[in-house]
Amino acid sequence: MNNYDYEYGQVRETSDSTKHILTGIVVGGLIGATAMMLLTPRSGEEIRAEIKDKAMDLRDRTTETVKDTVSQAKSKAYEIKDTVTDTVREKAEEMKQRGKHTVSRKLDDVSEATETGKKKVQEY
Repeated sequence: MNNYDYEYGQVRETSDSTKHILTGIVVGGLIGATAMMLLTPRSGEEIRAEIKDKAMDLRDRTTETVKDTVSQAKSKAYEIKDTVTDTVREKAEEMKQRGKHTVSRKLDDVSEATETGKKKVQEY
């Protein structure tokens, strides 16, 4: 191998490595430019508009959730009211029947005592 071949080989290696470096720089630049375009913040007006839209969406969802919750609470309250009303009516009817039965027994006791008293008065 002569001196000329040696120098040619070195130039060729240098040329290949330079080509790889330049290719890397170009590809990296393209990737960086693409990332910059995708990640660049929008203008203040666009951001404010998006924040406003998101806030309105959140407000609407919150309003809907509150309405649903209130509706469910009202429904449950009416259900509980009906249950309590039915229970109170049943207990009231039960107590009414017990009262009637107790009054009937006591009237029977009074009637029996009256009859016993009449008999004692007649015997006396």
